[in-house]
Amino acid sequence: MRTVLFERDDPVVLFTVGLLLWLFADLGIEVSATRIGVALAVTVLLGYLSYALDTASLPGMLTGVLLGLLTIVVGDYGWFAMLITFFGVGGLASKLKYDRKAERGIAEPNDGARGSGNVLANSLVALFAVLAHGASDHLAVAPEGIFLYIFAGSVAAAMSDTLSSEIGGLFDDPRLITTFEVVDPGTDGAVTWQGELAGLAGAFLIAGICTAFFDVGLAGFAVVVLAGVAGMTVDSLLGATVEGDRVGNQGVNFLATVAAGLVGGAVAGVVLL
Repeated sequence: MRTVLFERDDPVVLFTVGLLLWLFADLGIEVSATRIGVALAVTVLLGYLSYALDTASLPGMLTGVLLGLLTIVVGDYGWFAMLITFFGVGGLASKLKYDRKAERGIAEPNDGARGSGNVLANSLVALFAVLAHGASDHLAVAPEGIFLYIFAGSVAAAMSDTLSSEIGGLFDDPRLITTFEVVDPGTDGAVTWQGELAGLAGAFLIAGICTAFFDVGLAGFAVVVLAGVAGMTVDSLLGATVEGDRVGNQGVNFLATVAAGLVGGAVAGVVLL
């Protein structure tokens, strides 16, 4: 919380942490000591690997460990598998041909190591969804299962956007998504067909994991893919129109995952649930 809030504003940090603890306690989720132990062991190990491989900074690694722990405890291993796949594959994608990306001026800062801001921008919607899923047994606020599609859709969008940017940026002659004008690599809102295919593959990957762990069927698979591609497209549109002085890259990433979560939840609510 300190990395998100003002560094010296101790009352705000303490008050916010207190509210979060109150929320977790009020959810009333029953979790065995064994499950908590497994969750701690898995998340800490994977967090250390991400830090050792330099795919995440220390704050980013700790933030990812916390999110992974909450996902296992409040959700289940299937939820965690989707999230950790995004963290792992997305982190490795940012390191892919990093020197060439640096020459083009499109490389992630800090040698490609993801910070806490980047982790949270891509994962806040997923965190909301898994917490809402945990509370859904006590509060009948939405159809059962809808939060799974919000979660999977937002993670699919984060994966799609990351792969389309990190892989698509390696190719020449990208086109602005709003006008299809050829622009320089790294231009906000620019897309390549190679990047779009990579993004589609990322959505398929998350949808496949969701289908493997949960009984969602082919229709559920398609909903997750649709949400992921929708989020990737929204990210490109926002990049071409509002990113810059008004909205930063992390804000655009967050809004794209919000859009994907809404698409996934809405389509699943109408068609499947």
